[in-house]
Amino acid sequence: MAEQKWRKALPALAAAGALLLGGCLQDPNAGSNTVGGFGLGEPEQGDGVVTIMGAFGGDEEALFNESLQPFIEESGIQVNYVSDQDFTNTIQVRVTAGDLPDIGLFPQPGGIMNMAAGGHVYPIDEFLDYDALNATLVPGFLDSARYKGRVYAVPMRMAVKSIVWYPKKAFEANGWNTAPATLQELDELTEQIKAETGATPWCIAWGSDQATGWVGTDWIEEYVLRLWGPQVYDDWIYGRMPFNDEKIVAAFEAYGELATPENVLGGNDGVINTPFSDAMNSAFSEPPGCYLMRQGNFAIGFFPDDIAANLDEEIGIFSFPRDAEGYDGQPMLGGGDLAAAFSYDADTIAVMEFLSSDEFGGPWAQGGGWLSPHTTFDGSQYPDDITRQLAQLAVESDVFRFDGSDVMPREVGSGSFWTEMVAFQSGKSAQATVDAIQATWPEAEEAEEEE
Repeated sequence: MAEQKWRKALPALAAAGALLLGGCLQDPNAGSNTVGGFGLGEPEQGDGVVTIMGAFGGDEEALFNESLQPFIEESGIQVNYVSDQDFTNTIQVRVTAGDLPDIGLFPQPGGIMNMAAGGHVYPIDEFLDYDALNATLVPGFLDSARYKGRVYAVPMRMAVKSIVWYPKKAFEANGWNTAPATLQELDELTEQIKAETGATPWCIAWGSDQATGWVGTDWIEEYVLRLWGPQVYDDWIYGRMPFNDEKIVAAFEAYGELATPENVLGGNDGVINTPFSDAMNSAFSEPPGCYLMRQGNFAIGFFPDDIAANLDEEIGIFSFPRDAEGYDGQPMLGGGDLAAAFSYDADTIAVMEFLSSDEFGGPWAQGGGWLSPHTTFDGSQYPDDITRQLAQLAVESDVFRFDGSDVMPREVGSGSFWTEMVAFQSGKSAQATVDAIQATWPEAEEAEEEE
């Protein structure tokens, strides 16, 4: 086995941790914005055991543990993973009780922000080479865990959402554009499909019981990123600009122009009532009832068995494209699991370095359903061409941004934003929709972000 980055770092961490904390740390905002009085110096040795808590279980837990084995065998450090599907609430309880794991795997950045504000997790520039890490990650990913200038977690899994899926055989038979470069070209494709087939071009479905509407929030986030770029997007999701700003109204209206009853299978009722997992089923009928679906990489798990068994021949993908008159770059909306350190010792740091490296995750990648956030990850380990293409689209993007509704206060992100999207899809005006959402944004949260 070739010598690993984390293996090389282990002796240095154990014997000379202070050197690691010296000149290699390049977080541009490190130092002056330190929260909780960090500047820790040499880490302790550790006791040879590192505990990790996260939200995923089942097959994912097994693949995660399998992916840790090379590190465990080479380092001699025992790593114990604890699965808790209610991780977000459990970790808060354990903070109060003073009973924390060494590392937490956060499925949403909001939890990281809370932990950083309370001084419970350590900024990564205390123990990782920020520049080296940032250089291999999908651009912008580290910003997902930035609090008051410093980054408090590193991604160990990536999800991508800015993906348009289509039935490959139908597109090949009709000679349609399989890589629209702009939203304007995508609009042209939409009109072409409608004119040539008489079918509704788009497969859009939001049905998710009490959570119906979350798919719609992704659509708005896509348009905010493309019309206005990452800075406006960040100001919006963190409450530094009002939800009912005219820029956000424009994003709602842009989505509304695409998702008309004439363009979407089943019209407004179909969007709201069809289970999101069934959105693309009609695309595999003969003839197809719809042809285009924008959804995350997890959509693979919902395709009919015969399609899933032959993905590379049946499915094509492209990035939901940029706006020709908007942000001058290709954004990628997504998510992921973010690893944060509650402990500061050599063993924990060694595990964090492995989790945040492009050498982590091979067995998970081969098992399917996992994407590395690193542009330097060995893509041959993915199980099929579609998964490799998904990863490559993220690598080729100009900026990555985390799902905004996962960052917003709960009252909005998983509350009014969901319900008001349903109202908007049912005919409520864009202005009235964003006004209603803005009215639910907690004033205290706004004030905190503006400090």
